[in-house]
Amino acid sequence: MCNIRKYLPEILGCYIACSDKDFMDGNKIKCPCTKCLNRPYVEVEVMKFHLAKFGFMLNYHVWDRHGETSVRSSSSVGSTSSGIDYSNTSLNEQHEPSYTDMILDAAGPDFITRMVDEEPNPEDKKLFDMLNLADRELWPNCEKVTQLSVVDRLLNIKSEYRLPEQCFNSFCQLMKDGLPEDNTMVDSLYGSKKLIQALGLPVEVIDYCRFGCMIYWRHDKDLGQCKSCETPRYKTSKNSSKGSRVPWSLMHYFPLTPRLKRLYASQATAASMRWHAENHGHGDGVMCHPSDSEAWKHFDSIHPSFAAERRNVRLGLCTDGFQPYGISGKQHSTWPIMITPYNLPPSMCMKEPYMFLTAIVPGPNNPKHRLDVFLQPVIEELKQLWEEGVITYDVSLRQNFQMRAALMWTISDFPAYAMLSGWGTAGKLACPYCRNYSQTISLPNGKKVSWFDCHRKFLKPDHPFRKNKTKFRKNHIEKSGPPPIMNGTEILSEIEACGFVKVTEVNAEDIYKACIKRHKCGWRKRSIFWDFPYWKTNLIRHNLDVMHIEKNVFENFFFTIMDVKKKTKDNAFARDDMKVFCNRKSLEKNEATGKYPQAPYALSREQKKVICKWVQTLTFPDGYVSNLGKCVNLSTNRLFGMKSHDCHVWCVIVCFLLLCPNLELGID
Repeated sequence: MCNIRKYLPEILGCYIACSDKDFMDGNKIKCPCTKCLNRPYVEVEVMKFHLAKFGFMLNYHVWDRHGETSVRSSSSVGSTSSGIDYSNTSLNEQHEPSYTDMILDAAGPDFITRMVDEEPNPEDKKLFDMLNLADRELWPNCEKVTQLSVVDRLLNIKSEYRLPEQCFNSFCQLMKDGLPEDNTMVDSLYGSKKLIQALGLPVEVIDYCRFGCMIYWRHDKDLGQCKSCETPRYKTSKNSSKGSRVPWSLMHYFPLTPRLKRLYASQATAASMRWHAENHGHGDGVMCHPSDSEAWKHFDSIHPSFAAERRNVRLGLCTDGFQPYGISGKQHSTWPIMITPYNLPPSMCMKEPYMFLTAIVPGPNNPKHRLDVFLQPVIEELKQLWEEGVITYDVSLRQNFQMRAALMWTISDFPAYAMLSGWGTAGKLACPYCRNYSQTISLPNGKKVSWFDCHRKFLKPDHPFRKNKTKFRKNHIEKSGPPPIMNGTEILSEIEACGFVKVTEVNAEDIYKACIKRHKCGWRKRSIFWDFPYWKTNLIRHNLDVMHIEKNVFENFFFTIMDVKKKTKDNAFARDDMKVFCNRKSLEKNEATGKYPQAPYALSREQKKVICKWVQTLTFPDGYVSNLGKCVNLSTNRLFGMKSHDCHVWCVIVCFLLLCPNLELGID
């Protein structure tokens, strides 16, 4: 610390020099320490570290290489504008507080801590030692590849092309024999895995009940049958006594903590993990990142100790089911659990390397409300990261810190929302916002639940749409207001008052059925996310995936406009229900002919053909959207196979046409 005190004025000058971009090479600046002597350009953080460790170079009082003007160079050597000479004396007690305040104002309260270099903690030091060892040349003077890069590529090839172990060993042995004698090439799959395992990215294989009742984990890992349905854990076989027992079902869990620590162990990401707390370069009221949202700021105000450490990690969890064998293949529902750190800037946040696959629920059946059973390892690890944290080495600041993490919210489509939140998304109480205040109607002909005309209650009390009796529901005036908003504490109290429990509890199914009969509410379970001590204080707990909803909405109105059979929403039942609830005489059934008139919004066969031909000629920038021309079938005048992003682009085109109706598009 005495070394830092001695050079506080010079270090303050370094901060002033860093603000002059004309004398910097990108994010680098010439280092004025006794080792570098203003020769190389280094990172700003590295320069601060050098000044604290090696000291400021002698007799460099006029900063002619960092932007100081000639006028200032005429001042006396070793003096400042205040007349205090720092060339021969150290900082005394009289002037220490003022310079300390200046340093803290310029660099922040954690400046002194950041200037102290630390060795990595023992766990992270093993990683750095392994990387230094594995990053050695494959043979002397080899500059293209390293031992670790070659092994990584070979394992990727083995996985992609499903090479057997003996074939992989033969390739390794051939390469080792063909390289110079002093090579470091591994000679087998065992050696490759041993090298990669030192990275510290483990995977946990967990058995679970074939019906999804429980997982054999922690205290239940030695059980031989399910606690709920008493189904055997292992398959029965004639030779089961001679070999290892085979479980009926198993899932894979990838611990999150090691991968979060790797973000601080890499120079490419360590500094970016503090981006969310820095100045983003935009004005107030502009949202370019979740850190600009009210939910993020509310979380910081409720948990100031967590927000005080900028390197604590904010996470988002998302999940959705997919069919690995395609639509036409075997019916199989696999559910990956993805977690994304939001500390990173927008250019990195949603990129593939930073979307962590944390667990895989392999199916083949949809887990539905029992998804919480498979989330137990994820929730337990996140609870530990919140309550205790983990010692992590920040390579950008060269210090260890206690890293903690918090789950801000989940992201899913509407059906998965029910699985994560515990609120049922089917029936009259499907809306989680309106809850028991929902004004749904049952369609007498379509036999479905409709939320038609439920939006007017959110308008202002004096809005003219509230009194309109013709454009919305027939002869109906909306007088009610929006439903009250419940906070997390009130929601949790309501769930507990109904008696719902987690699906991981014994006899959860029986309790669920009893609660449904006793209470008419939309809740179906107590979500496992309520185990987080901070979950009830979150302003937003569950988000809906806009791309999913946008695709569903687009397909409904697009297929209706294109009049696609069996997919259009304009059918006989809809016309009959429209007669009951709406004032649309032009669309009602003609009693004389028994036919329904053609809707003005539905395209004719010739118009649909023109649209399809136009879509075939559309060209977009590379990577902007898929080839829409391949989604066109001219024989039936239909568009098919469009993905979520394709539907989003279509919505943009439609909005553009509505805003620019006179634009010439080459179609009639």
